[in-house]
Amino acid sequence: MSWSSGLPIKPIMGFCLRVGQLLSTCMSFSLGASLGIWKESLANWCVFIWCLCFAMSLITSIVELCGLQSHLPFSWDGFLYAYSFHFGIICIVTSLIFGTSYIQVFSPGPAQNRAITATAFSCVAALLYAIEVAWVCVRPGDMVCFVPTFPGVLRRLENYLACVIFPFISNTDLYQHQPALVWCVAVYSICFILGAVNYFVNGCDCDNDKTRLLPVPSLLWVQTVLSVLLYTTAVILWPLYQFHEKLGGQPQRSSDMSCSDQLTTFVCVWDQRLVVAILTAINLLVYVADMVYLILEAFVWTEAQPRDSGFFSPAVSSPTSDVP
Repeated sequence: MSWSSGLPIKPIMGFCLRVGQLLSTCMSFSLGASLGIWKESLANWCVFIWCLCFAMSLITSIVELCGLQSHLPFSWDGFLYAYSFHFGIICIVTSLIFGTSYIQVFSPGPAQNRAITATAFSCVAALLYAIEVAWVCVRPGDMVCFVPTFPGVLRRLENYLACVIFPFISNTDLYQHQPALVWCVAVYSICFILGAVNYFVNGCDCDNDKTRLLPVPSLLWVQTVLSVLLYTTAVILWPLYQFHEKLGGQPQRSSDMSCSDQLTTFVCVWDQRLVVAILTAINLLVYVADMVYLILEAFVWTEAQPRDSGFFSPAVSSPTSDVP
């Protein structure tokens, strides 16, 4: 990007978006921190996400202002596309979690207004990240944006659901008392790490280089099959030990004291247990769909060789043609 060749529309637009992202995320974590709800694990997680978004936007701004992007070993436009896409998703999910958990806790007044404003600025940050995704796609350059394939959508969804689970299990009181529940938390972490490894090995969607250092098809098969097996144990153990009374669980919401406490969050401890159980089941279904697609692609469609190359067709793609 050159600042001296004609009208510098690309750096100016990028700079404006970055300033907006910095201001909105700064306002979100400042207002969230000012509410004094540090004992709440969900609040800590939301503030951490906003701080992370602010830090990444600041680093990206410094790199662009110093002109360092041309010295990096990957496509800068591709990085901006992936970074903005994922942070936009993270910000909108954080807005939903924080808004539904804390706005209704406070009575009308300054505290509730700060919670509403923090949520609103988080939504603004998500919108600015979405605008940057669109801007990277339409502006002049080498970046070629594509419609993700069906398995690519599934692998993204696997990681997104894991990211939504993590804020709810950040409350260690949910699982520390029971080794089986600690195993479930380990399952969520292991599967997310495997997905992240597959994501980074495939180049983070940043470039079109197909040279791989690792045998990605084998890695993808190992990740998917292992995740299905691990999530199967979690989908059984988590509800069993959280809601079965003989195993120390609480089958009724009314039996949880935190749900009757007016000073607690709208999403009480029992609700957090239920949300994790539902998200675990959904993510298991996504992993199963991913595994079924891989099986069909490897043993059925490779022989049939269909002509169409639409959203569900594997004719023009391998299992790693669209990475998460």
